[in-house]
Amino acid sequence: MTVAHTTARAGATRRTAADWEEARSAARDHRAVRPLPVVYRDLGAALGHALAEPLAALTDLPSFDTSAMDGWAVAGPGPWRLREGGVLAGGGHPEPLSDGTAVPIATGAPLPAGASAVLRREHGETGEHAEHAATLSDRSPGPGRTAPGRDIRPRGQECRAGEPLLPAGTTVTPAVLGLAAAAGYDRLPVRRRPTVELLVLGDELLDSGPPHDGRVRDALGPLLPPWLRDRGARVTERRRVSDDFGLLRTALRDSAADVVVTTGSTAAGPVDFLHEALAEAGARLLVDSVAVRPGHPMLLAELPPAADGRPRRLVGLPGNPLAAVAGTATLAVPLLRRLGGHADPEPLRMSAATALPGHPRDTRLLPVRRAHPHAVAPLPFDGPAMLRGLALADGLAVVPPGGAPAGTDVEILDVPSGR
Repeated sequence: MTVAHTTARAGATRRTAADWEEARSAARDHRAVRPLPVVYRDLGAALGHALAEPLAALTDLPSFDTSAMDGWAVAGPGPWRLREGGVLAGGGHPEPLSDGTAVPIATGAPLPAGASAVLRREHGETGEHAEHAATLSDRSPGPGRTAPGRDIRPRGQECRAGEPLLPAGTTVTPAVLGLAAAAGYDRLPVRRRPTVELLVLGDELLDSGPPHDGRVRDALGPLLPPWLRDRGARVTERRRVSDDFGLLRTALRDSAADVVVTTGSTAAGPVDFLHEALAEAGARLLVDSVAVRPGHPMLLAELPPAADGRPRRLVGLPGNPLAAVAGTATLAVPLLRRLGGHADPEPLRMSAATALPGHPRDTRLLPVRRAHPHAVAPLPFDGPAMLRGLALADGLAVVPPGGAPAGTDVEILDVPSGR
């Protein structure tokens, strides 16, 4: 979907600035952007992918009645005669218990048939009967003591075989891997992760050392790849491209990535060749400038298909670091999540602890930090070329035109923290 009207520009087609929400919707357009194909991954390789199918239990969990504590499996009311031996986790099927008897049992061990409860080790007292038989008495505090079913995890307590556990589109986290393993899975059907090639544009950028002689350090080369990976991408390459029209045109033409992300060259400066290179490459502009600060000269384009027919897209980010972050949150993240098959999360909304300054006409993405559990406050150093505020931020507040008074609920966009 194209979200703005065209106006003339030398060497390219320009569009009036798209509304921020419209631009974000265009990046994940469900009619035009299809999730990537299904692949099967071993559990260790599925982390970060999205489930392509609902995850259903392959077995009851637990698959047998289980002791929830170390202690004794007991049958009927006490005191009990202690049986020799014990029941360990993974030790096979134990012998049944007759009424009035008990046997030591470990946490996670299968419950013997006939057992009515588990008496915790700290609540049991052993002794000897007159016939010199070992006995067990219940010394647990309070009424009820070893009521039937106490400290037993019954079969199917968590789920039954075939029961749906997670919907398709769920991101595979470490907890999801653990649940899948417990439910019996060795491999998972997931969506292929979108490949990304990052092109960092500009002759003014340095790769090492302090800025000097009018040149500045490349901040986006280190910042963006981990952010994109955290959002489901597989970054295949990061490379610098000089301010040269021919080199940029060739890089766009030859890239085999599902998504090309560029930094810089989105405005109309003397060496901003991106629009012209896209026009020469036969690309179709979907979003060209967004009514958001910082980052308004961002763009989204549909590139000609790859050699194997795969669709390709380009996200053009401004060169200023915080502006590029705004473009990543607005266009790159929704696009990558859609391609990777991830379900759209519920928006996080929090209250403004103090007034959040806005732009007179455009949406503003403002670095904020939690002031208390349910409210955020703005951070200083929020200019388009600054990263100091972002480094301390818990998120980006979506501030409507004109600002948000204290107490207003605003959407908070997540930022990877590595914490």
